[in-house]
Amino acid sequence: MNLFEAMRLFVRVAELGSFSAVAEQLGVGRSVVSRQIAALEKYLGVKLIHRTTRRLSLTTEGGLYLENCHQILSLVEAANSELVAERATVQGPIKISLPLSFGLQKAHAWLLEFLEAHKGVDLRIHFSDSRLDLIEEGLDVALRITSNLAETTIVRKLGSCDLTVVASPSYLAQQGEPTHPEQLQAHECLGYFLRGDSEPWLFEVDGRIKPFYFEHRLQANNGDALAEAAARGFGLAVVPDFIAETYLNDGRLVAILNGFAPPPIGIYGVLPSNRYMPHRVGVLLDFLATKLKPS
Repeated sequence: MNLFEAMRLFVRVAELGSFSAVAEQLGVGRSVVSRQIAALEKYLGVKLIHRTTRRLSLTTEGGLYLENCHQILSLVEAANSELVAERATVQGPIKISLPLSFGLQKAHAWLLEFLEAHKGVDLRIHFSDSRLDLIEEGLDVALRITSNLAETTIVRKLGSCDLTVVASPSYLAQQGEPTHPEQLQAHECLGYFLRGDSEPWLFEVDGRIKPFYFEHRLQANNGDALAEAAARGFGLAVVPDFIAETYLNDGRLVAILNGFAPPPIGIYGVLPSNRYMPHRVGVLLDFLATKLKPS
């Protein structure tokens, strides 16, 4: 039994005072209406309608239930109307978390463009490289750049970014340029960490992805900080393309080990798992996905 449909049917019977009149409106037999009301009464465990040969009347419980049905069905209709209106206009608040470097260098400009296109949207942006608890922080969505997502995480993949091993020309002039990942043990490797220990560097060697672990004199949880340290000659760093681009273009860094490319990492929209995704958030993710498609 569909409870909402049964409630609507009960309201019709109560308002028209006749099974036959309701059956005629719906184009069904009188017995169909009678059986559905009887099923609703059985489900609720109370009698809602007195039936006589001349007329129908509500019991005391039926009268109270009718009032509640009116309120509940009105709320349902209002909620449906709001969703229809939202889908037509894309409006309402969105609270989003962005990785610091990617957020400032790329996503922030895209979000401003999104705001210009959707005047009814209110946006609250949280810049952080920490993996915030979306439910605890009241976030609608978080962008994450990672190759390590928990299996239970609710995500939508929006795109990916390449990783590049970089070093300054001055460092390479003094220390030499490694030509194979195995040679990195003889170099200063700058470590990225999110929580706890630094993550291993991954390279494609002989057609397989192989992890390499190093002791790091300098570690940071931000790619811009590592790229700047590498540019000042402190060692080698693995950084995403959106960070490496500026340094490579102005010559402060050069790319090395190009024949052993680290695997790309995904860019995801992470969603809270305890509720449905509002339409406005879906529209935003569609928009960001178009920005992250390869040109």
